[in-house]
Amino acid sequence: MKSIVRLLAFCGGLLVATGAGAQTVAHYPDHPVRLLVGFAAGGPTDVIARIVAQKLSAALGQQFYVDDKPGAGGNIANAEVAKATPDGYTIAVVSTGFMVNMSLYAKVPYDAVKDFAPITMVAYSPNVIVVNPSVPAKSVKELIALIKANPNKYSFAGPGIGSTPHLSGELFKQKFGLDLVHVPFPGAAQAINSTIAGDTQIAFTALPPALGNIKAGKLRGLAVLAVKRAAELPDVPTMEEAGYTGQEADTLTGMLAPAGTPKAIVDLLHREIVKAVAEPDVTAHLQKLGFVPVANKPDEFGARIKSEIAKWGKVVHDAHLRIE
Repeated sequence: MKSIVRLLAFCGGLLVATGAGAQTVAHYPDHPVRLLVGFAAGGPTDVIARIVAQKLSAALGQQFYVDDKPGAGGNIANAEVAKATPDGYTIAVVSTGFMVNMSLYAKVPYDAVKDFAPITMVAYSPNVIVVNPSVPAKSVKELIALIKANPNKYSFAGPGIGSTPHLSGELFKQKFGLDLVHVPFPGAAQAINSTIAGDTQIAFTALPPALGNIKAGKLRGLAVLAVKRAAELPDVPTMEEAGYTGQEADTLTGMLAPAGTPKAIVDLLHREIVKAVAEPDVTAHLQKLGFVPVANKPDEFGARIKSEIAKWGKVVHDAHLRIE
């Protein structure tokens, strides 16, 4: 009899707790939601965060605002989200560095898998290989042959240490056994300007900052590091079309909540972001920036996070990269 009473009491408590949780979810959001970005304003992650924030604000009737907290490759902002109350009011907007940092930094103040609930990968932008027009190579095959025939001569520019463009270059070096020196710059703009000036002959960069210069003829695009050609660069082949596999690399933008955030909130945010990304003005804006709209499912984004950690972890290890 006592065991039955205890069981009934437990069930009653569970129902109350479930009801309270359901009520919280039903009223979400009832105050502003912060989208935390680990990079400076004006960069691609910040721009996409603002596009999504505007649409979510309109759809859900509360302000979704972007809070930029740059530093340590996004680690500072990501760690803050990992420790935030899992109630849907603090959301991380991340780039591929979120996964790369797990192997690049000696100490990372979060676990990219355990500490977060994936919402969606909003979009991605393929990385590209570009050269100064004075470089005689007109294709990836010719570039590889040129570098091999001229050891100690060629260098490639990239934004920072451990960025996906930098790691794309390292993967390229490792794959083909090339003597190619990386020259890091504070950002993509500086890397591109160096290559336009001819100070560095080659650059690996995300598509958006290179796009206008390729179209203007200031840079020659040799390959898009993606499975499909970029809509804005229909004449530039993919690496597979150039004859090489396993070189795909992109810079993604995704959104995550702290682990433990109610599934109903994650699902709501996912649904609204899917709707937002499907709107013609958002799709056009993303494509103009050089991004491919995605808005995949939370579990699909979670699987992508794991695969990116493994892929870039190997490149970082083989290139002997480490940030203390």
